[in-house]
Amino acid sequence: MISVGPPPDQMMFQLGLRRRGISNQLVLRAMEEVPRDRFVAAADLAHAWRDTALGIACGQTISQPFVVAYMTEQLQLKPGHRVLEIGTGSGYQAAILAKLSRDVLSLERYRTLVDLARARLEQLELHNVEVMLADGYDIPANLGSFDRIIVTAAMEQLTDALLERLEPGGVLVAPVGPHSGPQTLVRVTRATEGFDRKDLVEVRFVPALKGIAREL
Repeated sequence: MISVGPPPDQMMFQLGLRRRGISNQLVLRAMEEVPRDRFVAAADLAHAWRDTALGIACGQTISQPFVVAYMTEQLQLKPGHRVLEIGTGSGYQAAILAKLSRDVLSLERYRTLVDLARARLEQLELHNVEVMLADGYDIPANLGSFDRIIVTAAMEQLTDALLERLEPGGVLVAPVGPHSGPQTLVRVTRATEGFDRKDLVEVRFVPALKGIAREL
């Protein structure tokens, strides 16, 4: 029997992540196992495995694969972690997180994106992800705290309310900066007293907006 490996574009996808410095084997395995072509628009299927951001519904984007892998690596996830994601988008980042943690709660302000992401995650049998229509700037108190938080849209500044959702020793990764220009990806760790912040790399994300979208 002849063994058939992954298509060349998927092989290059993995090789590209390694060449750009992604070394965590669990992250690389999750990136390999989650089919990015299930999360892109039909018109972009030919570009699904390229290292580039692509447009999705509601004027949003599915992030560049390297950025997804890099942000995931910076979270230093463990199997028992409870993770909060702000900005579900296509659901791709949530799918990666689901492979590496116990539970993922993903908040999205666009109902269309919520419905599409839920359907994709259900099809992939990723049952440890909950996608909720909600405002990432006004997180319901009953959702509790989290071991890890990832924000996938640019906040002009991190709010105290968001940081306080971190468990002691918890980590938050988010793009921070002006909506009209480049932002900085930051990593914040909740220390015994206060928070330790580290600036990582320059990035460009769509803005994180307040409220639940009235349309779409």
